[in-house]
Amino acid sequence: MNVREAIAAMMVLLAWAPLARAQGNAPLKLEQTIPLPDVQGRIDHLSLDVAGQRLFVSALGNDTVEVVDLKAGKRAHTISGLKEPQGALYIANKNRLFVASGKDGTVKVFDGTSFQLLKTVEYGDDADNLRCDSARERVYVGFGGGALGEMNTEGQKIAETKLDAHPESFQLEKGSSRVYVNLPGSRKVAVVDREAHSVVTSWGMGLTLGNYAMALDEADRRLFVVSRVPARLIVMDTWSGKVVQKLAAVGDCDDIFWDASRKRIYATGGDGAISVFEQQDADHYKEISRMPTVKGARTSFFSPDLGRLYVAVRRQGSSPAAIQVFAVVP
Repeated sequence: MNVREAIAAMMVLLAWAPLARAQGNAPLKLEQTIPLPDVQGRIDHLSLDVAGQRLFVSALGNDTVEVVDLKAGKRAHTISGLKEPQGALYIANKNRLFVASGKDGTVKVFDGTSFQLLKTVEYGDDADNLRCDSARERVYVGFGGGALGEMNTEGQKIAETKLDAHPESFQLEKGSSRVYVNLPGSRKVAVVDREAHSVVTSWGMGLTLGNYAMALDEADRRLFVVSRVPARLIVMDTWSGKVVQKLAAVGDCDDIFWDASRKRIYATGGDGAISVFEQQDADHYKEISRMPTVKGARTSFFSPDLGRLYVAVRRQGSSPAAIQVFAVVP
């Protein structure tokens, strides 16, 4: 560790000591804070290499992807020269890292060891969230004014599905060909058939605005959407689109995850907190904790394999950008 990294680590420890002391019996425990010195601006979505314990961080405002060695607790590599990276996706069996960038509308495919650029896939505008259908070896990207792109795991384009607004978070069902897509621009959730490449139905969000974050409980047929205005967790039935329950949630949410083994939901918001919800049954949920983070920390990644929630913290004044590592408390 060089002098700059040591100073950054010390500043991070001082900044987050009060949170570590105040956690008590919370469902998440701040275990570690990993500084990202010199990373400026907004941080977008993350991905994880479980076996290698590497976290890939889309540092949108810095035009880089930061590769974090979770075992060592430090940054291991920086992929530079990107144009506002918004989404990262690591595919373990191919050892490939896909990066979607908003400014140039590309998806770049990198070797997962050397980080050599292998392929650039052009989508024209606002390439954003990435998801993988492992069974079919397909990668999906939301892009432009309204489309879902499909490619294979080598980066070859397969098809596109037209939508009526830019797609934000979307979730793929494993047991069917359905894809649930948040379309905040048209205030709806679209249901896409990824084999027919068409929208089969859509569910309006009414007066609710900013449906960016989404998670899926496929076993109980429940879709979790967090809106920004008002800040609400909206639980929907995936067969009918019926709203089952609405609950107050953290504001400015951009990522939400379903923890199937603990029946919990973790939602991170730019208002500076993590909303933790617990399922009583498929129709009833309650917020059991709202843990403080920092203003602007709205993106995250949950690993059920490692039992960790990784929260991206942007630079705040003299405090460097960082990754907060929360251990899930049983």
